[in-house]
Amino acid sequence: MGQLITMTDSGLQVPDRPLIPFIEGDGTGPDIWAAAVRIFDAAVEQAYGGKRAVAWTEVLAGQKAFDRTGSWLPDATEQAFRDHLIGIKGPLTTPVGGGIRSLNVALRQRLELYVCLRPVKYYAGVPSPVRRPELVDMVVFRENTEDVYAGFEVAAGSTEADKLLRFLKDELGWDVRTDSGIGIKPISRTGTERLVRAAIDYAIEHDRRSVTLVHKGNIQKFTEGAFREWGYQVAAEHYPDHTVTWDDIDNEVPAGKILIKDAIADIFLQQVLTRPAEFDVVATMNLNGDYISDALAAQVGGIGIAPGANINYKTGHAVFEATHGTAPKYAGKNVINPSSVVLSGVMMFEYLGWTEAARLIDGALTRTIGERYVTYDFARLMDRATQVTTSDFADRIIAHLRAAGDA
Repeated sequence: MGQLITMTDSGLQVPDRPLIPFIEGDGTGPDIWAAAVRIFDAAVEQAYGGKRAVAWTEVLAGQKAFDRTGSWLPDATEQAFRDHLIGIKGPLTTPVGGGIRSLNVALRQRLELYVCLRPVKYYAGVPSPVRRPELVDMVVFRENTEDVYAGFEVAAGSTEADKLLRFLKDELGWDVRTDSGIGIKPISRTGTERLVRAAIDYAIEHDRRSVTLVHKGNIQKFTEGAFREWGYQVAAEHYPDHTVTWDDIDNEVPAGKILIKDAIADIFLQQVLTRPAEFDVVATMNLNGDYISDALAAQVGGIGIAPGANINYKTGHAVFEATHGTAPKYAGKNVINPSSVVLSGVMMFEYLGWTEAARLIDGALTRTIGERYVTYDFARLMDRATQVTTSDFADRIIAHLRAAGDA
């Protein structure tokens, strides 16, 4: 029987047999979850010799939940994540028509998971469209609760749009075309500060070199521009002994200091292609983070191998997730690459403090890909690859992690 993970003043308290809810996901979700959970259990057994184990409990969301309960996101599922603090999930269907516009967004907002954490690094042998993918090693902190995802919209020609247009013209003097749809985009000091603090804390803890604030503040001065200014203020007020800016130094960052800098979003997307080694930890807003995370993932092999986490560092709540879609046409065919959810599990174990299990999985995955023993998505782009099924790929990872643990 598993035990609850708890959050105390001293941090996350993880029992030896934590009870962790999972959502297997829609489409190919069951295929990749079946492979991933075998890898997770094997790594924990190998790392701790039976002294630790995860007690998994399934909760429902997405199509499976709707088919069984009539709800895309049952209250019991949300409550399970609240009670157990930590969870992991596969890809979910986005309901078409009314209701929740995104199950992933709903979970993030309801649990106040204000950081979307996306580490991006290259695994040797993975097919990449860029010349030097090994130079990509970044961690993206994407603000998860604001911006257009928490915004408001009115449709062009609607009564609400007409009222808003009149108000904007009469009260603010703004002249907007009358056939416009209109959206409101909130960016708060509160949301910015807690995100940037999380990014700097991560950089300090993991000996990272810099934190780059990515924004479009040259155009959106009071939302994205404010994000930039508030970010610099956080560093100056709360981390004066750990951080510097370009204004503080000549050309070289002093040893032991983290450089706080900023980049306009469009320039940043160019520079991560031309000189990716100049970027380390990235802090940005919700919409920018969405684009940036997927663009960086493409440089190192695509979102099929990109892990993700949604975290509230204050309460301890965290949901780890595959970052790709459900790919329903491949469902049940045992062909999909499970690496996204597998590496999300690596992040989960690191968050729990079970770093030995995390390292075993990461190393075994690295060796498996390095052998060119891969699923079809990689095999079709690799020379001399051995194309294998999802379950065979998991078997090879398990064999490698057991060999490494016995070495």
